[in-house]
Amino acid sequence: MASKLLKIICIFFLISMLSVQVLSVVEECGDEEDDSCIDKKKALPLKIIAIVSILVTSMIGVSLPLVTRSIPALSPEGNLFVIVKCFAGGIILGTGFMHVLPDSFDMLSSSCLKENPWHKFPFTGFVAMLSAIVTLMVDSMAISVYSKKNKAGVLPESQGDQEMAVVHTGHSHGHHHHGSKLDVEGPQLLRYRVIAMVLELGIIVHSIVIGLSLGASNNICTIKGLVAALCFHQMFEGMGLGGCILQAEYKFMKKAIMAFFFSVTTPFGIALGMALSTTYKENSPRALVTVGLLNASSAGLLVYMALVDLLAADFMGPKLQGRIRLQIKSYIAVLLGAGGMSLMAKWA
Repeated sequence: MASKLLKIICIFFLISMLSVQVLSVVEECGDEEDDSCIDKKKALPLKIIAIVSILVTSMIGVSLPLVTRSIPALSPEGNLFVIVKCFAGGIILGTGFMHVLPDSFDMLSSSCLKENPWHKFPFTGFVAMLSAIVTLMVDSMAISVYSKKNKAGVLPESQGDQEMAVVHTGHSHGHHHHGSKLDVEGPQLLRYRVIAMVLELGIIVHSIVIGLSLGASNNICTIKGLVAALCFHQMFEGMGLGGCILQAEYKFMKKAIMAFFFSVTTPFGIALGMALSTTYKENSPRALVTVGLLNASSAGLLVYMALVDLLAADFMGPKLQGRIRLQIKSYIAVLLGAGGMSLMAKWA
């Protein structure tokens, strides 16, 4: 199941790249940006700095939960891990509501688009709603199908070889012990894996779009603030994804592949935007529609994942339900994360 979802992410990544070719147009609409801020030569080094800094902060963010597992205070069972995960959930929620969704509304309601149908129907809300429903379907059906095929439960991949060894050597007592543990942990482990894969899928979509917009822009007045905001955003969003990957108990190689895809998508989007900067125009009707619809679908997915799979799963779970003080700390973390991303909306 995990391998199939990983292949889906790779295929979706390639499809996103192909869809970007639709944006390679010279058609323009609307007023030009302030000429005093447009400087292609000065923008180039800023974009290179953006690629390096965003790559480094993304790697740090997604890797931090994975490499600190040996530290007791930062283990998935610890209170600090729950609080940091809630903070990251607030970051992802703020990204969907305060960045991706408003951008989609602006693009699909632009005066550059035809009155019919773009100004006659709220496409942003409609696509975001459909995206959330489809995400729910994928989330639910993936678990149902896999559970029927694997009624014995789901093992952490790092323990899978050990379990098979126990079965083949005939140590029935040890095997029974693991089986009883799986009755409790198997369904939850499967859910963690689906969450990690679907969340990564949504992050890849909006990361490419964000990187493309930055790479194609030559406005030095906005690039500087955007780079700082994206570094903050990528680090803490990476921490949220890294926590999900850690809880999914993948083998090292799958963890590395997922961390790699998260880390490189935004820098790759920037590089692609730089390559298309002579032909890509943000205010062309085709670009507005394509990016606007991608943003809407990404927003629906991110909002669903943040509220249902990250925050609600923790707050309705036994650990937080039985501890009011930890709940309050976690809510404060969510508000700080969402508030931080709301503040970033001023610049990005």
